[in-house]
Amino acid sequence: MREEGIDLRLIGLYALVGLPYTCKFLWAPIFDRFIPPFLGRRRGWLLMAQVALALALIRLGYSDPAKTPWLVALMAALVTFFSASQDIVVDAYRREDLQDEELGAGSSLYISGYRLGMLLAGGGGLILADHMPFSQVYLVMAALMGLGMLTTLLSREPPLEQGAPRNFRESVVEPFIDYFRHDRALLILLFILLYKIGDQMASAMTTPFYLDTGFSKSEVGAVVKLFGTWAVILGGVLGAALMLRIGTIGGLWVFGILQALSTAGFAILAVVGHSLPWLAGVIAFENLSGGMGTAAYAAYMASLTNKRFTATQYALLTSIMGIPRVVASAPTGWMAEVMGWPFFFLACTFFAVPGLLLLPLITSGRIGYADKG
Repeated sequence: MREEGIDLRLIGLYALVGLPYTCKFLWAPIFDRFIPPFLGRRRGWLLMAQVALALALIRLGYSDPAKTPWLVALMAALVTFFSASQDIVVDAYRREDLQDEELGAGSSLYISGYRLGMLLAGGGGLILADHMPFSQVYLVMAALMGLGMLTTLLSREPPLEQGAPRNFRESVVEPFIDYFRHDRALLILLFILLYKIGDQMASAMTTPFYLDTGFSKSEVGAVVKLFGTWAVILGGVLGAALMLRIGTIGGLWVFGILQALSTAGFAILAVVGHSLPWLAGVIAFENLSGGMGTAAYAAYMASLTNKRFTATQYALLTSIMGIPRVVASAPTGWMAEVMGWPFFFLACTFFAVPGLLLLPLITSGRIGYADKG
């Protein structure tokens, strides 16, 4: 969109197409309640979501942001809908397949794999876009969904230990009643809302920032692929090892501070300007710290869920987590234009503080499902 001359403020508003991530709990009960006639409750739904996502990516690739921006928005919304559905099922699968003591390390490796995929699509996609039309780039990304489908077919189905909900009340009402039995339930939701808000706001504007700073798409793609990829892999290994030693709560503290500092790194890059070494350092640090922070975050949310309602409860929590990514990211283009890049990223760093301040309030005497186990 930036290459087509679309205004930064409009690009920021396009973050609203991610609304399905903020309300995915509305249809998550379907994935708990009904079991497809093939592959089981988790793998059956996962395969259907992956096929639909690939088709939506193909159609998005053939949309023109300059001529039909409404069609781009519609197809992008479908992509986020099917992507959010895939996330619902994958999150439920991970919670049900791992033991409670494995959630921290498992979430760390899962997030690293997720971010690695995003890096290869983002960095690799930018490099490809220098050599082929964006429509073909999206075809490549849709084809790569085949790897996910193959993984789904080869994976085992988690055991259905407590049975599936049998009616509307059990599948829609009970998961919410069950969650709000937690001590400090509302305070926990506020923490989930705020913990990564600064990081998510900054992420919404990083690609326009790189281009406005003078980096070419190939430069950004190469640095992301080389330094970002290795940082994600290293972050996954370090995050898993540290979470086994310091636990989920310790990880929330350490990784949360590191991801705030990584956002401040973009402000320094904005002052330094076009410098490949600084770009490499900032991207590596952001991927290292951001991946570890998200892993601790995901493990904490998983520990709050009841395995009978995994999809619905986890979708509720991650929907709250996704609000800043969609709503708070919408005005980021306007903020960047008014404040300038250095002060914009400093503001994003400041927004990370309230979430950290809530940590002592939600973790003192905390009892979650993982702790009860």
